[in-house]
Amino acid sequence: MELKAKAIFSLRKLITTDTIMAIYHLSVKAISRNQGRSATAAAAYRSGEKIVDERTGEIHDYTRKGGILYSELILPSGVSANRAEFWNNIEKHHKRGDAVLVREVEVALPAELTPEQRKQLAVSFACELAERYQVAADIALHAPHKLTNSDLKNNPNQHYEIDPETGQKHNGNWHAHIMLSACHVAHDGTLGKKAVELDPIHCQRAKIENMADRERVRWSELANAALEQAGHDLRIDHRTLKAQGIDREPTKHLGVKATNYERRTGKPSTKRLDVEQQTAEQLNDVTEIKKLENQSRQAEQFIDDIANNAKAQVKELKAEQIKIGYEEFKRRQEAAEKTAMEYEAFKQRQAEQERQKASQQKIKPKNKDQDLEL
Repeated sequence: MELKAKAIFSLRKLITTDTIMAIYHLSVKAISRNQGRSATAAAAYRSGEKIVDERTGEIHDYTRKGGILYSELILPSGVSANRAEFWNNIEKHHKRGDAVLVREVEVALPAELTPEQRKQLAVSFACELAERYQVAADIALHAPHKLTNSDLKNNPNQHYEIDPETGQKHNGNWHAHIMLSACHVAHDGTLGKKAVELDPIHCQRAKIENMADRERVRWSELANAALEQAGHDLRIDHRTLKAQGIDREPTKHLGVKATNYERRTGKPSTKRLDVEQQTAEQLNDVTEIKKLENQSRQAEQFIDDIANNAKAQVKELKAEQIKIGYEEFKRRQEAAEKTAMEYEAFKQRQAEQERQKASQQKIKPKNKDQDLEL
């Protein structure tokens, strides 16, 4: 699975090694005007406050929203700032109708930590983000959604936990929203140019690691350090299930609208049905792919066997050719040596004949008259 800035990884880990895995979730998404959204509305919803949008005159009142455990807007200097004032300045600062106003990071907080430990972990991460990218970080910690018996009856397969103090059932989703300004912010709150380091398109063009990939790793480091400090053996893992050697599909995040619809009606949302259908299709595709891969491996093995046999035969033929060639060479060498010896013997015989002939000529009389006189 490819990592994308807008993809959501909400993975419930299993025991894969000696270390027990806790829940890992980190998502990064943009809040922009072309989606019909605003920074003021998003900030009001996440913090459970009332913010009047000075640009449009809209009133965003979420003071009745429950489950807000803590919220704070942090500047790069580490100083807190007024939320309504800051996000109204952001709305005025960005002029384009399709402007990206916010880059939001959402993380799951380990349920094994205490409320204060979860707060320290989330706030320290927000401060790091603000300092690292020189932006403002508006953090809001949310409690898990409470579940009634009716909720569990309508969706009996959903995960739930029981609060040891209150006995209340909830979905166990302790999490934090961190809204990052899409532009740089000075230590005194002055707004600057676009924070291109937060833009995945810019990172891709510049061939640098994007913020989402970098912070997934960093969040796992911080969360694991907090778990270790608190004395827990549990750990989270930012890697994909495939990279961890876990053979299953990751769970999908339905989102607020689909979840609220299911709570109201007790019926599965269209998004859930789409996800289930997509998952089923993916499982079928995976099965077919594995089947094809197995056939491909068998074909490759068959081809390798043929190739190996052919190589062995070629090697034997070459060895035979070498053997035949060597024997022929020896035969010719012996024939040449024999010819040379015969030629040498012929020369010796010829020389002997010449010597004999010369000896005979020396002892022969010169003429008849000489013979008579004697």
